[in-house]
Amino acid sequence: MLYLECASGISGDMTVAALLDAGASEDVLRRALDSLPVEGFSVQVRRVQKSGLDACDFAVLLDDAHENHDHDMAYLHGPAGDPPHGHGHVHGHDHAHDHARGGASPNDHARGHSHPHAHEDESSHAPARDHAHSHSHEHRGLPEILAIVEAADMSERAKATARRVFQVLAEAEAAAHGVDVDEVHFHEVGAVDSIADVVAAAVCLDDLDVTDVVVPVLCEGQGTVRCQHGVIPVPVPAVVNVAAAHGIPLRILDVQGELVTPTGAALVAAVRTRSRLPERFVVERVGVGAGKRAYDTPGILRALVVREDTE
Repeated sequence: MLYLECASGISGDMTVAALLDAGASEDVLRRALDSLPVEGFSVQVRRVQKSGLDACDFAVLLDDAHENHDHDMAYLHGPAGDPPHGHGHVHGHDHAHDHARGGASPNDHARGHSHPHAHEDESSHAPARDHAHSHSHEHRGLPEILAIVEAADMSERAKATARRVFQVLAEAEAAAHGVDVDEVHFHEVGAVDSIADVVAAAVCLDDLDVTDVVVPVLCEGQGTVRCQHGVIPVPVPAVVNVAAAHGIPLRILDVQGELVTPTGAALVAAVRTRSRLPERFVVERVGVGAGKRAYDTPGILRALVVREDTE
C-alpha cells in the first residue's frame, strides 16, 4: 500500500522523485525512458535539501528546442511572485507542472491552434530564466501519446497506468475547452518532459508492486497563474475537472500559487484506490520527493510504503 501525502501539492516530477526515494529502481526507470521514441531530453536524479529535509529530486532536462516555463516564477506569477496582471508578452507554449517540478507542481493551456491543447505539469521551484525567445513544441493527440507509451520498454501493467493517466488528462482538457476528447491536442503534456514524467511514475509504481494507493486530499494554492491562454485561476480548470470527475477532495491553502499540476492530479485519479489509511499501519519505506517551485510550503511530496497492522 502506498500513501501519498500531498500537503504541498503534487506534480509528475515530485511523484517520480518520491517513488525513487521509496525504493523504485532507477535502472528500470532509465531503461524505460531510454526506449521512448521521442527526443530532446535527459534525466537527472540527485539529492537536494527542501525546508532543511533531505529529498530526492527528479528532473527532466530539456534541450533548447523543448524548454518551457514550468519553473519560471516570474512568468507564472509575475515579478517577485506577484500575481500576473495580464500584461507583458505571452510565450509560445503553456506552463507545465509536475511539481516535481514543483511544490505541487501543475498545468494546462493552449497556443493559437485550431484545437484546444492540454498542458502540463508540474510546478517546481526553480529560479526564473530569460524566455524572450519562443520555442515550437510538438502538439500530439491522444492516439500519438498512447503509441509512444506502447513503444516503451516497460511492463503491461505500467503501460496501462500511463494510458489511464493520459486518458484522464484528455477528458479533463476536453471538458475545459468544450470539445470532444479526440479534438484535444496536447501541448505541454505532449511535450517530452510531461511524457517522461508520466511514464517514469508508471514504471516506478509498477516496480514497487503497488496495488493500493491512499490519497485523502489534494492541497492546492489559490490566486492566478499565467498560461498560453492568458491568466487563469488556481486551481486550474484541468485540475478542477479531474477532481470533480474522480471524486478527489481538494483543500485550498493560504498560499498564492499552483501546487497541484494537471499531471499530478491525473496520476492520483489513475491510481487512487482509497481515501483513508488503515487505522493501524506499519511504515516499511519512506520516500521524499522535491518540488522545484518556490512557494510558501515545505515543497515536498512524501510517499510512504505501508502495510496494515492486523495484530
